[in-house]
Amino acid sequence: MNQTELGSFLRSRRGKIRPPDVGLPDCSRRRVPGLRRDEVARLSEMSVDYYVELEQGRGQSPSDQILMSLAQALRLNADETTYLMHLAGYRVPIGDEPIKMQEALLQLLDRLADTPAMVITDLHQVVMQNRLSKALIGVHPTGGGLEANFAYQWFASPAARKRFSAGDHPRQSRALVSDLRAACARRGNDRASANLISRLRHISEFEALWSAHEVGVPHEQRKRILNPALGVVTVSFNTLYTADAEQRLLWMAPVEERVLDRLRELDEEAWTTSHPESAVAAQV
Repeated sequence: MNQTELGSFLRSRRGKIRPPDVGLPDCSRRRVPGLRRDEVARLSEMSVDYYVELEQGRGQSPSDQILMSLAQALRLNADETTYLMHLAGYRVPIGDEPIKMQEALLQLLDRLADTPAMVITDLHQVVMQNRLSKALIGVHPTGGGLEANFAYQWFASPAARKRFSAGDHPRQSRALVSDLRAACARRGNDRASANLISRLRHISEFEALWSAHEVGVPHEQRKRILNPALGVVTVSFNTLYTADAEQRLLWMAPVEERVLDRLRELDEEAWTTSHPESAVAAQV
């Protein structure tokens, strides 16, 4: 159980709920926005003292029933509820996929020759790209270093954003941070996630978003890719997760089908140049 993060998350969600949102009158002056602690406790059917202890990072570990009551009282969505459960030490299954999905992802990637696709980890470490993925978004380093971590490069190196429309950058930044927060909770803040977040929190943009305690897992997302050969390409990004949620297959479906034909026709020299200089390389 991560008591400190649990308390911070509860405080941040409480501050975002307006009394009328939960059927309470909004007729009194409030020193701070959102609900009062006693209101959350009453809506969750628990004692005020116990709720205060949870927000302060103290007290006994809450039961799953209490957590679900809190999720309902704070109007948490599915991703936020799962995150809350993880912070309290509960393992929440993502689905019923086979145990050896990691190997299956790579096999599936091989079969997606006609669709831009790649395999990444829940911490956004790039594992592998297929040919059309490289043609669409460029060649990304793979492996275990920070140069192969898309999230780190996104915040540390402006060059990492060149393939994405500038108008989408704020939304993409928020999505990356909220996804990383969910991943850290699932992993129990293990060494890999703790090290990555520690490095990222030295970057002001990331730190500001991290402090907002937003959490969410990517589903279908539309993004505008700036391809040097094709111009602006609108793409639907979709994700398939492994059973432990530590790896995912990301496939990119262009809205216009003719884009795929044009990607197949691109000369390999147009996209085999490595991804723009990474922040790690620039620091060496």
